[in-house]
Amino acid sequence: MKNWIIIFIVSALVGFGAGYFIFQDKEEADGTNQTTTQEKESKQENVVKEESKDSNAPKTATTSDGGIFSEKGCISCHSVSALNIQGGATGPDLSKAYDNVEGKHGKPIKEFLKVPTSAVMSGVIEGNPLTDEEIEKIVEALKKAAEK
Repeated sequence: MKNWIIIFIVSALVGFGAGYFIFQDKEEADGTNQTTTQEKESKQENVVKEESKDSNAPKTATTSDGGIFSEKGCISCHSVSALNIQGGATGPDLSKAYDNVEGKHGKPIKEFLKVPTSAVMSGVIEGNPLTDEEIEKIVEALKKAAEK
């Protein structure tokens, strides 16, 4: 009998813990978490500004070399090493994306950025859609990166 009680308590704790993490991630995806998207973007901009103050710090996205990546939050997951843009390591480096997206995802990069075929990017783009002008800027920067 004692073993059943211990198993029940452990199972309940594991269940509640898993539920907490699952629903916390869902709140972030839904935008119902207490930290708003604007607060996250503000924090990200502060990090970029702090890094740019240090002359020895890695180069981050600027307007002339692909600032669209930081404007749209791409660098929170991706880097573009060919343009010396440091970013997150969650997503792949985008240096060769201009050449590789069609083969990997079955559609040209412009179409992929409008309606992504990957589950992760679908959620990201759905929550923060790109305008045609932004897509053009991203494609232009990725083309530049692929040529290096």
